[in-house]
Amino acid sequence: MIQKKEKNSKKSIAALIVFGVIGMIGGGIMFAVPFLLPKEVVADLNFPLIPSETAGSDTIYSDLTGNTLKSLAEKTAPTFCVQTPNGTDGARPQAGLNEAGVVFEAIAEAGITRFAAIYQNPGAAVIGPIRSLRLYYLQWDTPFDCTIVHAGGADDALEAVRYGGYKDLSENYAYMYRGSYGGRLWNNLFTTGWYLKEMAKDYGYETSNVKGFSRMTPQENLVAKVDATVSEKLVITEPAAKDTSIMAPKVTTVRVNFGGWASFNVEYDYDSSSNKYFRSYETGAAHEVYECPDENLGEVNPEDSCTLKQLAPAVVVAMFVEEHKAADNYHEDITAVGPGEAYVFQNGVAVHGTWDKAGVNEQIKFYDESGKEIRLAPGQTFVEAVPRYGSVEF
Repeated sequence: MIQKKEKNSKKSIAALIVFGVIGMIGGGIMFAVPFLLPKEVVADLNFPLIPSETAGSDTIYSDLTGNTLKSLAEKTAPTFCVQTPNGTDGARPQAGLNEAGVVFEAIAEAGITRFAAIYQNPGAAVIGPIRSLRLYYLQWDTPFDCTIVHAGGADDALEAVRYGGYKDLSENYAYMYRGSYGGRLWNNLFTTGWYLKEMAKDYGYETSNVKGFSRMTPQENLVAKVDATVSEKLVITEPAAKDTSIMAPKVTTVRVNFGGWASFNVEYDYDSSSNKYFRSYETGAAHEVYECPDENLGEVNPEDSCTLKQLAPAVVVAMFVEEHKAADNYHEDITAVGPGEAYVFQNGVAVHGTWDKAGVNEQIKFYDESGKEIRLAPGQTFVEAVPRYGSVEF
């Protein structure tokens, strides 16, 4: 049963808590949160730390992730949308996927999922593997104003790229290379953060105008996390006496079933200390990727030069989509434009609502059951495109 988090007409309990944590020091005594909440709640609340400095009006936020940036140049830097496979035929572990700001996952063919991973200011020494493009991935990519990085693709997707004025990089060995690790079979085409940035300079793709998701600032998200944490404790201790409109259920595990092969179903386990969702396969094995932080390694195999790290996004969105076979009766086709049902998982709670993409050039918006737009937490975001014959469990 999903309880949506509504706007409260009274002062937000999160605001009271934040003021309580920050305190008012008078006569050397701090006015703290225990005076605001029942002692049963305070005993095991574990508040997150409040920043000593809040962001000023000149703070720069990423349109891709919502995180703070050091300069305007980082905000307008070119973006790259990399088609990355997820098959069991040598595509795993992927490399650099942990560095992508937004990752779309959907079925590409025969129940096998594939990623459209969006990067900005990439520093990873290895990114990939790189595989072919589908039209719906392209339509999700479009608002990010990115260079489409792929190795060929379905006919309709390639035609759209060719005549749609897209920035395009397809299996170009000036900026890609084939790894020699035999176990990857045909999933051995890679690029690097350095190559992508050099390509952008060479082609004149030096800026991007990103239409990102609606985001909270890090400071706003801190309040939202406190609110969610307190709501859970209040539900446990005094459910009948509290205003349930500010309460949302704690969700620790999210399972995404794509309705095909079990090898491609995934599970996300929420960790409150990091405020992230650790991703695993249905088997229980962690979904690890190669982290290659030194962008000057050159053309290397990730197995030889990188370390494994479990994927752990800050936000997981599951949106149900209309899916059917393409004209070739093999590749998948997904309706990327239009409305549908959605779940947003962030800060340890779930919000049920809808998604809507008004057009190919427009970004997806998410709404709760009352019709209010949901602002996503800052950080890496995984968007799972789940067929209607699939399911989301939590």
